[in-house]
Amino acid sequence: MATTPTTPAGSAAASNAPLPVGAPVRLTARPSYLKTADPMPMLRPPDLVDAGEVGMVVALRPLDRRAVRFRRGTFLLAAADLEPAAVEG
Repeated sequence: MATTPTTPAGSAAASNAPLPVGAPVRLTARPSYLKTADPMPMLRPPDLVDAGEVGMVVALRPLDRRAVRFRRGTFLLAAADLEPAAVEG
């Protein structure tokens, strides 16, 4: 009888996620506004992050959102607005 490794209940969705925590990502298009990933989120103007800017996923959030750290802050973005980025260096 073969055994499969067990995973915590919430990590099954995370293992299927194409953008896991720690992954470098690129913003494909500038959203109409940015929402900070702070404990009390605030809306910020979209010009804080340029389309094509590379950031790092720091947290997975509900509804297929990612908290991504860019040079000007950490923001909540839809996974559909992100693509994997090649690591420079």
